[in-house]
Amino acid sequence: MQTKKMVVLDRDGVINQDSDEFIKSPDEWIPIPGSLEAIARLKRAGFLVVVATNQSGIARGLYDLDMLQAIHQKMHLLLAEKGASLDGIFYCPHGPDDGCDCRKPKSGLLHQILKQLDVDLQGVWLIGDSLRDLQAGLSCGMQPVLVRTGKGSGTESKGQLPEGAFIFDDLASATNQLLP
Repeated sequence: MQTKKMVVLDRDGVINQDSDEFIKSPDEWIPIPGSLEAIARLKRAGFLVVVATNQSGIARGLYDLDMLQAIHQKMHLLLAEKGASLDGIFYCPHGPDDGCDCRKPKSGLLHQILKQLDVDLQGVWLIGDSLRDLQAGLSCGMQPVLVRTGKGSGTESKGQLPEGAFIFDDLASATNQLLP
């Protein structure tokens, strides 16, 4: 297992605007200002950048795997325009009551990353906008980082963040802290 510089990002609310109605098409996938540039900066600094995202809209019948791929294709294209790419996208297609091990706050997605990329997750930043993101990261020894975008401000206001969690306004601010 290798120790590499890596960041694991939640998708909705961290990279792109979130919606209580779910992101169901490429047209609804709108990047948060500065997020794509932040990913590009991380890549230029030698970081692996991976997405770990719950996508229960699939289980709910709101969109299918082909549509999810189309949404991710838009994200890839917009990142390419910034000179960046992702090192992987890992997603849970299950609903909250399906009992899978890959839906955050469980750590199955993170174990998939560990296995596929052969990296040590200890101390790696997991950046999310919900408590379940941070809990998943903590279960693997990762550094929990909350952003106030998406559902992050609401998560912060509940006051239940894990001890040692970092809080930033957005992905760009978190990246500013992570990079020298």
